[in-house]
Amino acid sequence: MASNVQHAKRILLRSGKSPYDVVPVERALHEDVFATNAGNLIFSDAAHKLLETPRAEVVSNGIATRVADAERINSEYDVFVVPLANAFRPSFERQLARLTQLITKLRIPVVVPGVGAQTGVDYSAERLRPMKDTVYAFVSAVLDHSASIGVRGEFTERYLRDMGFRDVDVIGCPSMFRHGPRLDIRAKGGSLGPGSRIAVNGSHDAVRKHKLGRIIDRAHAHYPHLRFVGQNLSDARQLHWRDLSHPNAAVTGIPTHPDHPMYREDKVRVYIDPITWMNDLRGFDFSFGSRIHGNIAALLAGTPATVLCGDSRTLELCRYFDIPHRMLTKVPTDIDPAELYAEADFGPLRRGHQERFERFTGFLDKNGLENTFSHGDGGAAFEARMSALAFPPGIRPWNGDDAAAMGDRLNWLQTQLTELAAQNTLLKRQLAKKAAIPTQRSTYQRARSAVGRPLKRALRPSR
Repeated sequence: MASNVQHAKRILLRSGKSPYDVVPVERALHEDVFATNAGNLIFSDAAHKLLETPRAEVVSNGIATRVADAERINSEYDVFVVPLANAFRPSFERQLARLTQLITKLRIPVVVPGVGAQTGVDYSAERLRPMKDTVYAFVSAVLDHSASIGVRGEFTERYLRDMGFRDVDVIGCPSMFRHGPRLDIRAKGGSLGPGSRIAVNGSHDAVRKHKLGRIIDRAHAHYPHLRFVGQNLSDARQLHWRDLSHPNAAVTGIPTHPDHPMYREDKVRVYIDPITWMNDLRGFDFSFGSRIHGNIAALLAGTPATVLCGDSRTLELCRYFDIPHRMLTKVPTDIDPAELYAEADFGPLRRGHQERFERFTGFLDKNGLENTFSHGDGGAAFEARMSALAFPPGIRPWNGDDAAAMGDRLNWLQTQLTELAAQNTLLKRQLAKKAAIPTQRSTYQRARSAVGRPLKRALRPSR
């Protein structure tokens, strides 16, 4: 369906939270504002900045999908924008089906600016075969509400075209266009050495299955200023609460685990907000690891980065944007970050960025969406507002020897207990009131009682 939105006045954006929401760490972890992975906020915040123009207000919808909200969305908004990451994967199938249910009930345009399919680096779609019908229904629903669907790279494009879809545009990920047509990556200096500040990132799977843990340990032994940046909610809870209840806690080789030496040395962080994440990464010389958005955060901060690709979702984005990368399975465990740094060529990434940005904004134009770089102030108001806010710093490992940190955590827990106690008292009162109300008998029960007693007397044998 061709888009009928020329000047969207109210844009509903699927995102964990608005970029302007300053959320305390405890609440952020309790409510899971980044939907289990802080990388989600890298692209949703970028989408928010891109779409905020003098003629458009952007409102965060949260991550939860409530089909019952369809009528409210129809009446209050002009367009629903749904940035997604690797949504075509088995573990996301239920959420994808719910999104489809919501979209089919909407009468406003729905725009998906970059979605990906996840499989191995061999690009085989066999793993996705069981969820083909779910993906087909979702893409069909989106295309009923938009001119085209935006995908992250070559594999996802082929995957959807093999299903018969033609209105598929390869546009990468909105995160890379946070600064619009400009992408300033610092020129590399000399080689890395013991005094270099290096950031490393990675998932639990990459540590457990692809020897990334050994690569990190070697780098830790040779680079005193190495820092690991985690992204999962379980990572953050391990740092802030030393919470080991999640199955990820079984992976002790990842630096976010309290048993890891980098944890004990305070060389680990997890960020609640992209702005603090990027600000910190500006002070590093190099970033590497298996997390695509962990390294995109570095590139946006101007810091050279190399991605170690372990699946299609990272590989197709690296290929599309010409981000320096290596196959994780082919990287030796004794790889030196200095080698990755020396071989990284950022020329193709820089040279192709303008054209890729124009392709992305062309997709927005096709779907009736303006962008701040073509129709606004280039994000100046957005950045000014962000810089005036005081976001919490990156979460650090809690080693138990900080009395102030202990007090803050206990105060938050006490507040939660007080609120829960008040709610519990209210529920008890409501239950007591219900119990005090006489039970109303049904019409059948009353009729049976009225007829039954005389009938029993009549049938009683006479004495």
